[in-house]
Amino acid sequence: MFVLQSRAESWKLLIVCRFTASSLQQTCLNMLAQKTLTVASSIFWTWSLRHLVVLFSLCGFINGYSDRDRVQDLMSRYPLIDGHNDLALQLKILHNNHLTQIDLHNVSKMATDITRLQAGHVQAQMFSVYVLCGAQDKDAVRLTLEQIDVIRRMCTEYPDFELVTSAQELKDSEMRRKIACLLSIEGGHSIDSSLPALRMFYQLGVRSMALTHTCNTPWAESSSKRYNVYQRDNHSLTYFGKAVVEEMNRLGMIVDLSHTSWDTAWAVLNHSRAPVIFSHSSSYTICNHSRNVPDWLLHELKRSRGLIMVNFYNKFISCRDEANISHVADHFDHIKKVIGAQSIGIGGDFDGAESFPRGLEDVSKYPALIQELLQRNWTENDLANVLRRNFLRVFEEVERVRDQLRLSPPSEVQISLVEVQNPCRLVLRPPSSRVLPSKESPSSSAQHRPLGLLVIVLLPFILLMIE
Repeated sequence: MFVLQSRAESWKLLIVCRFTASSLQQTCLNMLAQKTLTVASSIFWTWSLRHLVVLFSLCGFINGYSDRDRVQDLMSRYPLIDGHNDLALQLKILHNNHLTQIDLHNVSKMATDITRLQAGHVQAQMFSVYVLCGAQDKDAVRLTLEQIDVIRRMCTEYPDFELVTSAQELKDSEMRRKIACLLSIEGGHSIDSSLPALRMFYQLGVRSMALTHTCNTPWAESSSKRYNVYQRDNHSLTYFGKAVVEEMNRLGMIVDLSHTSWDTAWAVLNHSRAPVIFSHSSSYTICNHSRNVPDWLLHELKRSRGLIMVNFYNKFISCRDEANISHVADHFDHIKKVIGAQSIGIGGDFDGAESFPRGLEDVSKYPALIQELLQRNWTENDLANVLRRNFLRVFEEVERVRDQLRLSPPSEVQISLVEVQNPCRLVLRPPSSRVLPSKESPSSSAQHRPLGLLVIVLLPFILLMIE
């Protein structure tokens, strides 16, 4: 009632001012301004008394949504495609690949199981097929086949999983609310320098391969110096290495540069017709580890429309044994500043690395990282790209290059024995008579001469003993 009376009084004063002599109008207007201010103040405080508490409650609700519900909503609409996971390695180490003895919905001593993948909004996982570098030139191919087998079993025997081999199948699996499984070989030593072996792995569903792990191959160079094998100068990607990249382009396999040396990565980026990825690598500027990617190489990656999927391993994140979510977000911020959010993804490396940041200990914790990035003013569009759209773009472009090369025949390039330097690598030739002598040949008779001569020599001694 007070407010209404004050408003009426203000209108009366305005009318009086309108018909007042000009000499008195300024004084009148000053009185009107003062009255209006008093009315406005009265209105404000009356409104505040009624609604201030409600306003603060509403703000608190909105803030709560921004910190948690907004992340859940975003990741429900754009569930994560993660570039690297070593669950299969742990299945080999801890359970000798005996899937019948465990329940993958809830697995102890690991960072990955179905329940936690679902909690982390992981819709597609690139599962690593990894065998130790010590198997190079020995049984790497057999061990790789065994690891492909356990992932294929896992992803076909559990209805929550679905094995996919194309970008379209990956998108279809999201519609069916499945966790899509993608197969990726981690280390070119798994193909034993054989393009036919590479093609057979593709037939088994492999859609990505890292050219090296912690050891050089005869045709590509690793970022690690752990193994002193296949050392060479100025041959970061040999002629055969280029043939491997070309054949992967032709097949539609994603070339993975994580674990390669910078020189090898640069050579591949300038030779591959399709975009490539770093499936689990971080920023060298933030943490100067050789496994991370320097800015000059990030620019080359952007030029080729490739993708870097940030690794969570503590020593790649903080260059120390301990790290936190903020340290991880620093890598995202820096890479975004250098090449933009359109070139970034996530490759956690769970169950492959030894230690992870506080708050990012397993695959269920991905929402915590997205929340940190939202608080750092990343847009929802940027995060949708990071979560899945960037990877889908790269996968689809790799398949487009494959389609362009569909009339090209399989490569018949072979590596030379000099480059492989493996005494166990056999060269198949048809048998000859000199190699396999017949029973009647002189060489066959000669095999019995040493025994006959021994009998002749020992005969006198035998007779002497008898006597």
